[in-house]
Amino acid sequence: MANLKLTVLAETLAVCRLNENAPVPGWALLGGFFSVTRAQKELSVVCLQQNAPDMVKCERDWRALKVQGPLEFSMTGVLAALAVPLAKANVSIFAISTYDTDYVLVKQTTLEKAITVLREEGFEIEENS
Repeated sequence: MANLKLTVLAETLAVCRLNENAPVPGWALLGGFFSVTRAQKELSVVCLQQNAPDMVKCERDWRALKVQGPLEFSMTGVLAALAVPLAKANVSIFAISTYDTDYVLVKQTTLEKAITVLREEGFEIEENS
């Protein structure tokens, strides 16, 4: 896994929680990066922080590390290879998977630590910030 390449996305993101029956808000879909997940008891939105209204319950100041893909569905342990060393370094993550790749979000305050830890694990990281 250490030969995987990661890119730090430039955007600052917010992870928001809306009620389970809430419609997907227009502000969630603005910008280049967003993720919307409806689950049994919630609607979760990851969006550009600047688009998240103050009155919505959000965790702010997240940054995303993108695994360069596309990744084959048969690959195993990609998120574990990222999550385990970060957990050992006390870096909390929020993971998002798409059809082609994985994203690991870390708080802005731990971004440099995350980059250092992952580089020590042999990951190549390109910083676009």
